[in-house]
Amino acid sequence: MATELPVIVTSDLETATSGSETATPRDSSRAAIPEPTVRVNGLTRTFGERRVLDGVDLEIRRGEFVALLGRSGSGKSTLLRVLAGLDPGAKGEVEVEGTVAVAFQEPRLVPWKRILANVALGLQAPDPRAAALAALEEVGLGELHGAWPLTLSGGEAQRASLARALVREPDLLLLDEPFSALDALTRITIHRLVLDLWGRHGPGILLVTHDVDEAMLLADRVLVLDRGVIAHESRVDLPRPRHRDHRDLIALRSTLLTRLGVTLEGTT
Repeated sequence: MATELPVIVTSDLETATSGSETATPRDSSRAAIPEPTVRVNGLTRTFGERRVLDGVDLEIRRGEFVALLGRSGSGKSTLLRVLAGLDPGAKGEVEVEGTVAVAFQEPRLVPWKRILANVALGLQAPDPRAAALAALEEVGLGELHGAWPLTLSGGEAQRASLARALVREPDLLLLDEPFSALDALTRITIHRLVLDLWGRHGPGILLVTHDVDEAMLLADRVLVLDRGVIAHESRVDLPRPRHRDHRDLIALRSTLLTRLGVTLEGTT
């Protein structure tokens, strides 16, 4: 991790950055730290007179799951768009190794193409339809490969979006609040699916979210973006599945909410 990253770190992170090793999703044992798939130095982005990103430094390693929290308008989605190559107006150094795939809050399926065709769209593979069908089966939608997008539930559409992203075997998977519009039970199911797919495919993941509990339950590291910089970083060194009432997560929740400017007085 770059030492110049402007963060306030927890004690766990200080241990991790002093040479400890990180477990990858493919191997739960402590293994050699993989090379970064993302390197960002001094990233800035302005819109008119407003500077949304103000010198962001960031590294994400292959196989690492990182969650990015921040208040509305803090620049979370802007950072994700820069990493996805969708915002050429940013300045600074951005290196992304390998392929990138994105799943947005809205699944953005093409309504006039069936689900199989949506997943196979633009896929460079010897047999795109076979690869797309395998991806749909992996997310539990194999029997719906001939369905139209408008006939899917919200959870099914988000599964199709994940299949479309992962069929490309990305080195970096960017998730822009893809679970926020789902009901609570569907969200839990999709969380489990994402962790399962991450464990099997092993990409680096950056999840943009407003949900503190979601970040703690899923990620290896949780970042807080504030006033254009990464103002806080915590490592979540707990096995999965995690439970929100774990004492370490209760303490971390309090820390993150405070960093987000949420007053905890009078709450239980």
